[in-house]
Amino acid sequence: MSEHFGTLSDGTEVHRWTLERAGVRVRVLSYGGIVQSLEVPDRDGHAANVVLGFAGLDGYLAHPEPFLGALIGRYANRIAGARFPLDGLTYALEPNDPPNSLHGGGHGFDKRVWEVTPVEHGVRLTRVSPHGEEGFPGRLEVSATYTLDADGALRIAYEAVTDAPTVVNLTNHSYFNLAGAGSGDAGGQELRLAASRFTPVDDDLIPTGALDDVAGTRFDFRQARKVGAGYDHNFVLDKGVTEDAREVAGLYDPTTGRALTVATTEPGLQLYTADHLTEPFAPGDGIALETQHFPDSPNRPGFPSTVLRPGEVFRSETVYGFSVR
Repeated sequence: MSEHFGTLSDGTEVHRWTLERAGVRVRVLSYGGIVQSLEVPDRDGHAANVVLGFAGLDGYLAHPEPFLGALIGRYANRIAGARFPLDGLTYALEPNDPPNSLHGGGHGFDKRVWEVTPVEHGVRLTRVSPHGEEGFPGRLEVSATYTLDADGALRIAYEAVTDAPTVVNLTNHSYFNLAGAGSGDAGGQELRLAASRFTPVDDDLIPTGALDDVAGTRFDFRQARKVGAGYDHNFVLDKGVTEDAREVAGLYDPTTGRALTVATTEPGLQLYTADHLTEPFAPGDGIALETQHFPDSPNRPGFPSTVLRPGEVFRSETVYGFSVR
């Protein structure tokens, strides 16, 4: 089911699609592929929205920086110096997070209007990113399919093809608060990550290239514990790249009993505790669990490659499952 959600300044209409199955209701926007709301029940059967979002389009236009619920591309996370080499050429990007490029540039996938087609139990979003968009090479045909499984899990499947060598790294940037959006600081919720290593960063949040052991550090979430604050880091998932989505994370809110699991094909997960959220939100109001390849991979040959070439198909899938305890 779709409805009019607003109109951009150039006259482009934005629509909202509602998916509902097994007691879960998800609302997705054609603008930015944004997951506007995600309603799930607590242990007493009371439903609440567990992701941060705005009631109207104006909120997203006025506050683009948090990337609330958005589909991120062409390259999720940071690229150092807003440039990268590929096949002997160097490509310059917009330094929208000076001196780096962040989440695909100042006008990335999160700020584009996508074509939306209904599919069984979901919607398929598509667009063509032309050669040179935000500095990235190649004409990229990309899709993201949002569906609800029989148990109410939200599944996001990404695909992309290119006509020239390029780099691709896609994710969803939802901020979760299992106590309910607007309930306050989510730092007391309990997080588990199947990650024995993480990528330490410099002062600009660019990976140093090291893969450090989490043992004995504040980055050890191998056993579930309160999240706290002060994280904007990529975790190296123990499973690596996989063809099928495998469970890598769990989040639990003791007050409501809501539990979230994250399964993915990706080798990394960015934990961001939203310490820099501003009005109308507050720091720590949500927790982002961004499945991904590693930040700055195009400049780090030792990291899993994000290069996509003609004739290849980029595929990635992440599944957000919900239950109660």
